[in-house]
Amino acid sequence: MRTPRLAGLGLAATATVALALAGCDGGSGSTTSGASAPASASGSAAASAADPAAVEALTKATSQLGTTSFKVTATSGTGFKLNGAVDPAQGNGTADLSAKGPNAEVTVKTLLAGQDLYLQVPGITKAGTWTHVDVARLPEGANVGLRPGQIDPVNTSNLLNSSTDVRSTGDNSYAGTLDLSKAIGLAGVSQVTIDETGAQAQKVPFTAKLDEQGRLSALTVDIPATNGQAAQPLEVSYTDYGVPVSVTKPAASEVTEAPDSLYTSLGK
Repeated sequence: MRTPRLAGLGLAATATVALALAGCDGGSGSTTSGASAPASASGSAAASAADPAAVEALTKATSQLGTTSFKVTATSGTGFKLNGAVDPAQGNGTADLSAKGPNAEVTVKTLLAGQDLYLQVPGITKAGTWTHVDVARLPEGANVGLRPGQIDPVNTSNLLNSSTDVRSTGDNSYAGTLDLSKAIGLAGVSQVTIDETGAQAQKVPFTAKLDEQGRLSALTVDIPATNGQAAQPLEVSYTDYGVPVSVTKPAASEVTEAPDSLYTSLGK
């Protein structure tokens, strides 16, 4: 069984990793219903509820994620965690994604230097080396932390752009609903999750908070319960804007090309 909430990470590249993830539940075993708004709400009604000033504030905040360096941390329950440091202007960054279950904990490391993407994947990458990935072979929506053209591992801008009912809740805080199907590849969310969520995936509640400079500082997405799993919000924090991100390509002697099995596990 593939764990829906974590399947998009592509960590089932080997039998060892697949077995480790088979038991991941992302947190509590009890199932709770998602807090999604009714899926029957019309797009025009949602759009009419939008606060233009709130939309403008969030648009400006997310646009900065494409122009300046920052650090990002994302968690979902106790079973998923991501730490990243990226510089969109230079196309560089690093990210660590961890999936934890009752059987094991697996961590995949990502290093992006321009158009070159390197991974450290348990069961594929030898200790002390990196696996070089042919980006052209990565399927759309496969989230390995970072990739050229998607320097923000949470895909925040695309995600928030799917919202049509943003409103201010005071003190640089905002709320609304968004469409998860518009951001396949979102860290911790896969196509499997979206398919099993059904219509609820199009109206998922979120909250966001900006810092004193109008930059995004926190984002919480209330991902609904699926496949018997407890509903676990995706909680993201953004910090260290403008702090330089140093990335050094590994030496040629420390690099091997990704095997076909890696691309197969990612869906291609």
